[in-house]
Amino acid sequence: MDKRRCQSAAFALETDVSTPTTAELNRVAELRELLNRYAHEYYVLDTPSVPDAEYDRLFRELDALEALHPALRTADSPTLRVGGKPLAEFAPVTHALPMLSIRTETDVTAAGAEAFDASVRRELDLLPLDPPLEYAAELKFDGLAISLRYEHGVLVQAATRGDGTTGEDVTQNIRTIGQIPLRLKGRAPAVLEVRGEVYMRRDAFEALNARQRERGDKTFANPRNTAAGAVRQLDPAIAAQRPLSFFGYGLGVVEGWSDQPDTHAGILDALAAFGFPVCELREVAQGGSGLAAFHAKVAALRDTLPFDIDGVVYKVNDLALQRQLGFRSREPRWAVAHKYPAQEALTVVEAIDVQVGRTGALTPVARLAPVFVGGVTVTNATLHNQDEVDRKDVRIGDTVIVRRAGDVIPEVVSVVLERRPMQDVSGVDLFDTRRTEQYPPYRLPSQCPVCGSHVVREPGEAVTRCSGGLFCSAQRKEAIRHFAGRRMMDIEGLGERYIDNLVELDYVKTLADLYRLTLDDFLAMKRRADERDGVVPETVKAGQVTTRWAENLLEGIAASKTPPLNRFLFALGIRHVGESTAKTLADWLGSLALIRRAPAALLRQLPDVGATVAAAIADFFAEAHNQQVIDELLMLGVAPQGEKPPHAGLRDKLAPGALLAALDIPKLTATRATQLGASLTTLAELRDFSTGRLQDAGLSAEIAASVQNWLTSDENGQLQQLDTLRAELLAGLPAQVASAGVLSGKTLVLTGTLPSLTRDEAQAMIEAAGGKVSGSVSKKTSYVVAGEAAGSKLAKAEELGVPVLDEAGLRALLAEAG
Repeated sequence: MDKRRCQSAAFALETDVSTPTTAELNRVAELRELLNRYAHEYYVLDTPSVPDAEYDRLFRELDALEALHPALRTADSPTLRVGGKPLAEFAPVTHALPMLSIRTETDVTAAGAEAFDASVRRELDLLPLDPPLEYAAELKFDGLAISLRYEHGVLVQAATRGDGTTGEDVTQNIRTIGQIPLRLKGRAPAVLEVRGEVYMRRDAFEALNARQRERGDKTFANPRNTAAGAVRQLDPAIAAQRPLSFFGYGLGVVEGWSDQPDTHAGILDALAAFGFPVCELREVAQGGSGLAAFHAKVAALRDTLPFDIDGVVYKVNDLALQRQLGFRSREPRWAVAHKYPAQEALTVVEAIDVQVGRTGALTPVARLAPVFVGGVTVTNATLHNQDEVDRKDVRIGDTVIVRRAGDVIPEVVSVVLERRPMQDVSGVDLFDTRRTEQYPPYRLPSQCPVCGSHVVREPGEAVTRCSGGLFCSAQRKEAIRHFAGRRMMDIEGLGERYIDNLVELDYVKTLADLYRLTLDDFLAMKRRADERDGVVPETVKAGQVTTRWAENLLEGIAASKTPPLNRFLFALGIRHVGESTAKTLADWLGSLALIRRAPAALLRQLPDVGATVAAAIADFFAEAHNQQVIDELLMLGVAPQGEKPPHAGLRDKLAPGALLAALDIPKLTATRATQLGASLTTLAELRDFSTGRLQDAGLSAEIAASVQNWLTSDENGQLQQLDTLRAELLAGLPAQVASAGVLSGKTLVLTGTLPSLTRDEAQAMIEAAGGKVSGSVSKKTSYVVAGEAAGSKLAKAEELGVPVLDEAGLRALLAEAG
């Protein structure tokens, strides 16, 4: 089934631009119609009417005519299925009608179907004696959701779901899927957006992995991830080599469809008539009992299906009733996904390894004796985090129950304790038969297994993370993508594809290496990447080497060397540090040197920097590997701009009592810390306080003893460190606090599109007036500034009673400063 999709048809040099004859025009139209019909028969109906050789002959004839007359190659030409030029990055696509998710029913029994039917009947105020509702029941495919936009019957755009509001333009890759029509059959609406799922059949997946093994290449993990990865390939030639399939299941925006069906089942029939593959395993069911019967029917057929599913979907069939039912939050009331019980098996834990994710998260992974679960052989299973390991008490050598959670990611459900390996520890006495567990409880390492940086786990969080974000190779790509972003260092042109190649081919090991790159490095990287991917660019075929793209990248990297201090701090990717917190650090501490040395207790004195954020910042700069990368960046000419003296408002925040409160000394409340601080000139003086003297300062015997215990355990000398930095800051503070802006102490939220201000311009104006811009609305929000197409933030403001301004209102508020 892959031969036609992977047809090799490199476009000929477009040298002859002569006007085509009438005969050529007619022949091109005829060939296009024939090839599209044959492709539909081959890929969708699975009933080819001509042999492959005949299809190939017609394909070559059409390709030759289009090469001779390039203007004849239209958007619905079958020759476009071989893909176009590789992209630097995907363009964003805003969905005119959001691609919303549907609720999942976790009760995997028949009761789950009955519960959904009951909820719909309640919403519609139906009585028990009213007739049963009609539902469209279909499969829940395990792939990647896609929206296909057709204008006057021709495919013009394909986009991923993304976050439901904004996806990525993957049109080039989608055109390579033979099942997806480039032109619709019959009379098509002016605009038709078709929603569906790109997936990979199990047999196609196994054949693909067999080819990978034959070539000595890495095999793929599962059909779903392989399909999703293929759709997001920047090079459509690679996507064309992946055996992808498609099922249509719904609609987005529709314009000019006069005879549109009034039921969901009718919509699916119409999609099939337009030429889309629509799964035949679907039916119209009556009431909850009909849904339960469909759920049971599919369960019995599940293992025989040629593709993976992770449940079934029920939708109210009548579209008018769907509109009446509407949505709950961002989920339709008229639809639900009904899962199946996960499949389980017994196996043995042979080892426990640690994987480090792109954001530094450490995940323990059980290496298992191979076991067949849910249709695949499982050799690894996630243990999630240390809490889960402790809760289940998973150890090496244990016999465990493994489940494919969600039919994709295997996990360890529980341990069969009676099979745990034991060892004999008895003595010389024949009656001494003591035995103990052979393996100790598992603990995550205290250092990252990839880079050796110390690991941290924030209070209240289950995840343990590597602190070496700038140094750790596991986090390298993510760190560079963030660092180069538009709102960070703004390295123009350094897209995802270049970053992947720079890291994978070992040209960039840390952020500092970006500033060591040369023209020769970029050209060598491009050559090696092309060789790895089996790509020969047309320029190389012509004996040319283009360099302008590399020169542009070098210029972009050089231009990024002088960022504002706050943007440099944001670019470092410190956990919890967004634009607002980075600006707070820059505004209040003033210089990178001070920020790098600031302990958590000092950072907690800054506005809106709580204990968790302060600890994350201090941990980041406490890691020597991160400091090393920053030193290299500075040495290579990166020079943050706008450094200044610390904010004069720090004076009160540096009082001994305030800093003592921020040290979280057990039992020492903020009030008692202030009381104790009044007795101190420096924090280090506290070391000389006896328990009696602490009580003289107003502390109870219990609190005084707790403070003494803490002082004894303060091995890192936090008091001395704070004293040194405090003295330095006090010496450098301006004499007076600058006059506060009109928005000082106020938090604003921007939403929608303003008439004449960009989001960045509005934010700059608010911050210049002393205000803070937040990304979410809460009771603490002072104002919401709403423009056109304001969404949920405006609704949240109205719900909480937060004042709402338009652009004119914002300008009027700012004018009060004058």
